[in-house]
Amino acid sequence: MLSKLLADHTALQQALGFKFRTPGILLRNFVAYAEKRGDRHIMQARVQEWALLAPSPEQRRNRLLAVRRFAIALHAEDPLNDVPPADLFGRAGHRRRTPFIYSQADIRRLIDGALSLGPIGSIRPRTYSTLFGLIAATGMRVSESISLRLVDVTDDGLIIAQTKFKKSRLLPLHSTTRRALDIYLAERLTAPTQSDALFISHQGTPLAYPTVITAFLQIARATGLRGKPGSRGARIHDLRHTFAVRSLERCAHDGQAVARHIIALSTYLGHAHVTDTYWYLQATPELMVHVAAAGESLHRGELA
Repeated sequence: MLSKLLADHTALQQALGFKFRTPGILLRNFVAYAEKRGDRHIMQARVQEWALLAPSPEQRRNRLLAVRRFAIALHAEDPLNDVPPADLFGRAGHRRRTPFIYSQADIRRLIDGALSLGPIGSIRPRTYSTLFGLIAATGMRVSESISLRLVDVTDDGLIIAQTKFKKSRLLPLHSTTRRALDIYLAERLTAPTQSDALFISHQGTPLAYPTVITAFLQIARATGLRGKPGSRGARIHDLRHTFAVRSLERCAHDGQAVARHIIALSTYLGHAHVTDTYWYLQATPELMVHVAAAGESLHRGELA
């Protein structure tokens, strides 16, 4: 019974435009666990029992909330389904990992490190150097960059098609970024492959997310951007944070200009809400200078 209800729930979520991948995996695991024990409805005790099998508090909370959202939908049709409280395991604080803000030298080291990759004579060094440079120059998501197709490269910029939130957008490119991309394209178009992916491996296949992360970690450790395995350091996702921060640093620092810039930045990054963009911003010495100056002006009554 729960399996059928989950299938219907999943179909509805996907019809609404959600990919429903991670929640779907969690819910399938829960339903299998519950049905194996003879459950025909969602029971709070079973949800708690299953969630506690997760190895960390964060994963336990993720399990709880995934089932809770499913339970809310089922409870509307059948009150026999329990809706576990969101704070069943206590209230969770929103912990944000401090992003690593790359300097221009850091990005140069990353790109140069990619160019030193093997196999010698393959497209792999150019693929990764261009990929990392493009992410740094545009702030696009890693998933968006590896999903690009050759036809997505246009005279007006890059077409980011049907990505997160089922939105498509056009990313204009700076002339220097376009030149670097054209250099890669000259090699990419001669590569022996049947794939239409923009970024390909030395074997001619589209890049996979885990493969990109592995290559990034290899280069980051070799160039000193990260320490040994298990230690924290620069992440590939931090290139997106860096793009957001550096773009704000270069913005004219008056209230109206910043407001316009944030809206434009939110659109460029592909965010559904401008508040999502704030998550990517991080205090830097340059930004704090402007914040301090604005505070002094406000104190002197120079700002309305």
